[in-house]
Amino acid sequence: MSMTGIGGILVFIADIYAIIQILKSSAKGAEKLVWALVVFLLPLLGVIIWYFAGPGKKPF
Repeated sequence: MSMTGIGGILVFIADIYAIIQILKSSAKGAEKLVWALVVFLLPLLGVIIWYFAGPGKKPF
């Protein structure tokens, strides 16, 4: 398995984690849908944006 394959698997795992956290958050249904679509349609960038600006607790 090459580094590209490993990177893809890591991004996939991060996406699944983000979507689960989005669905468990206290955000409204429409907000959850928008965030889940952002993460789904922009896998790497979506996870980064969600981490810093998404619903739930902020890392800082």
